[in-house]
Amino acid sequence: MALPLARINVDEPLYDLSTFSGRFRYFAWMTDPRTVIVSNDRLLQAKTLVEKYRLGKEPENTTQEQVKYAMKLYSSAFHPDTGELQNVTGRMSFQVPGGMLITGGMLAFYRTVPAVILWQFINQSFNAVVNYTNRNANSPTTVTQLGVAYVSATTSALVAALGCKSYWSKRASPLFQRFVPFAAVAAANFVNIPLMRQNEIINGIELKDENGNVIGHSRLAAIKGITQVVLSRITMAAPGMLILPFIMQRLEKIPAYRRIRWIDAPFQTAMVGCFLLFMVPTACAIFPQNCSLKTSTIKLVESEQYAKIESNTKGHVPERVYFNKGL
Repeated sequence: MALPLARINVDEPLYDLSTFSGRFRYFAWMTDPRTVIVSNDRLLQAKTLVEKYRLGKEPENTTQEQVKYAMKLYSSAFHPDTGELQNVTGRMSFQVPGGMLITGGMLAFYRTVPAVILWQFINQSFNAVVNYTNRNANSPTTVTQLGVAYVSATTSALVAALGCKSYWSKRASPLFQRFVPFAAVAAANFVNIPLMRQNEIINGIELKDENGNVIGHSRLAAIKGITQVVLSRITMAAPGMLILPFIMQRLEKIPAYRRIRWIDAPFQTAMVGCFLLFMVPTACAIFPQNCSLKTSTIKLVESEQYAKIESNTKGHVPERVYFNKGL
């Protein structure tokens, strides 16, 4: 007689997140763009199944495949801190369809100032939604702070894009001018994400011990997490925005391609989508989402916060503490 299959721990990932390969498989699974077309009703059903399975109250004949798919939908659409259903535009699973359309537009229409302004405005609007959706939700952000972050990031992107365009148009080769969108995206990420998550830097984010108990807060942890998110977002965009200009320069030298220049935008959009299919999970996997920090570092930099941790743990301060850095 076959032994019954072991129950799945729905509170633990299906992959080993201590390794890059495990994180890559996890994020490729979790950011699957096909999940964005799943209805809200189906997503809520998946959440219900996960919650019932956790309590051992799932319907009879529920298979492991059904549970794993429900976990996938739950991970892709619900916030890990609050359990709330996320806006579809802000989900990491929407990065491929959303990112490919916007990045394709920025790369294809970079020659005129109005086009640069329009596409940077669209891109920063999209980024604002993504950054807010994937923040550490235990540090609420006010409407005013959201507005300041959005305006500041959009302004920085436009300054970078128009400044580079003006400078490079007179001094750089036509190929180099194609990198204007990437310069703007990189500059805006350094502004948008920290401002969108400024409460985490001001007030600190929750620190947990290895058992998941909240034992304190740290601004240093927030800075570390946000820095890693900024680097991940730039890495996510880099291959498509840095490699495609070389490809397009070669193609535009081919007479047959020059006769069908209308295909520029669709072609670049599709190519960006191919890059993002691989780069979204890669960029998310560079750093662990459940980030850690040595308490000795907190003691050195944030003595007051360390004292609170010491008090909350009754003197049994763990060597490392953990926090959700966001995506």
